[in-house]
Amino acid sequence: MSSTDAVTFWDGVHAARPARDNPSPNVRLTEVVTGLPPGDALDLGCGNGGDTLWLARAGWRVTAADISAVAVGRLTALARTHGVHDRVTAVRIDLRTSFPPGTFDLVSAHYLHTPYDLDRSAVLRAAAHALRPGGRLLVVDHGSTAPWSWNQDPGARFPDPTEVAAGIGLDPAVWSVERADAPRRTATGPDGGTAEVTDHVLLVRRAA
Repeated sequence: MSSTDAVTFWDGVHAARPARDNPSPNVRLTEVVTGLPPGDALDLGCGNGGDTLWLARAGWRVTAADISAVAVGRLTALARTHGVHDRVTAVRIDLRTSFPPGTFDLVSAHYLHTPYDLDRSAVLRAAAHALRPGGRLLVVDHGSTAPWSWNQDPGARFPDPTEVAAGIGLDPAVWSVERADAPRRTATGPDGGTAEVTDHVLLVRRAA
């Protein structure tokens, strides 16, 4: 499927959701990042911007990337409204063909799933190589299907964090796995409904 199809799909997903005045960050981001010294962060697939805003408020300088111009436009406006526009750069980018330039102390990829072809392993490998010494790559994937997910395929399989790490294929002499687990939590969907879901969490650190 073409890049145009993917852009149209994700613009439609975001346009169909009401814009939020103060979107919440993902819980796995806050539990991992709280206590880390702020630096430069890359939010891959920034979506509604909750993670980016939380990081910016905590003092991080954030590059927020998403394929959807709707998501990027909303986040740019939110950053200005919340007074963190000087620490947020939101860019529309198709990770199938390019990757944000720069180096980072943190790269966060939350629920970077798509119905379109995407070499995720290559994207996450590029993310790991974009880390500065001592930097961390946080990958949080769906480990189960939520009632509000765009993917309701009952046969969907969710690779566990160790499989994701193996697929990235990083040199263990340079990158180490700090966390690889599958915690459960109660999540709230866009319509306010709740469900118990599983997260697949992978945290990789580049050697200092």
